Amino acid sequence: MSLQQRSIALTIGDPNGIGPEIAVKAALASRKHNGPRVVLVGDPFVIESYVRRLFPDSSLRNIDATVSAPGDTGLDVLPVDALSRSSFAPGTISGEAGRATIAYVSAAIEFVRAGGASAIVACPHSETAVRAAGIAFSGYPSLIARLTGAGDDRVFLMLVGGGLRIVHATLHERLAAALARLTPDLVVGAARSAADALAAFGIATPRIGIFGINPHAGEGGLFGTDDEAITVPAVARLQALGIAAEGPVGADVLLGRRDLDAFVAMYHDQGHIPVKLLAGRAAAAVSLGAGIAFASVGHGSAFDIAGRDVADPTAVLATLELVGSLSTRKEVIA
Repeated sequence: MSLQQRSIALTIGDPNGIGPEIAVKAALASRKHNGPRVVLVGDPFVIESYVRRLFPDSSLRNIDATVSAPGDTGLDVLPVDALSRSSFAPGTISGEAGRATIAYVSAAIEFVRAGGASAIVACPHSETAVRAAGIAFSGYPSLIARLTGAGDDRVFLMLVGGGLRIVHATLHERLAAALARLTPDLVVGAARSAADALAAFGIATPRIGIFGINPHAGEGGLFGTDDEAITVPAVARLQALGIAAEGPVGADVLLGRRDLDAFVAMYHDQGHIPVKLLAGRAAAAVSLGAGIAFASVGHGSAFDIAGRDVADPTAVLATLELVGSLSTRKEVIA
């Protein structure tokens, strides 16, 4: 495997949250255990502040896309000058930090496109901070769609954790708006992305469960006809494409099926609650369909413990491993 294939750009997320701390911890742990080469993406002075406190014997090397080999010691950093020193205040939510969060992701995408790495993992963001910067934002998947030009209806979130893989047909939006936006095309697109991702995980003929929209998937129109109009024809189309899709069935019943490899949820909470219940903060969130391997951790910025040097990098390490398996499969990310 080439160096580029084993290199992952790790953005530090909101610089005033726990992102920089867990990014530094994860990068050093990956290096120690011969994991993928990690290139930290963020303001160098922010990264250095955590390295100096937590790992004073380590060194940093600022790089650019022309650097093809890892340093002999220390950590590689793709420098992004996005945050003023006066705005670096761990535990504080601010528009300046939100703007920096977006700048780090933008730089990471350009780094991957230039051949510096094969994938991106992003540490947690704050939607409040990004919006305070005046930037339209509803989570990493929509941002990736915008930055890559893929379009919101082509990029889907797969939440992985607790033995579950759930792709979301809609995500961060008002529930009424999400339901109004659902179409058979959207459900088919989410399920096809799930099937491609499962192939990368080594599941050649995946079985995918499609959640119903209404309780009991409408129960033949008793609880509404939305499923008859949307999920039923979507499942028929998927089966015609050769994808082993089942449903629609109520999410409460379908989640009990352990013979299914993934599920498609119709809206945010329908997919997030079961994964977060089982996986807690260890979930990984993978963006599919943007032409680039991108994933983030399933937990937040934890401003209450930011700067206290007690944050756990376990989720970042798991996400690095997960996205590494996807980065060499173009059919998954395209």
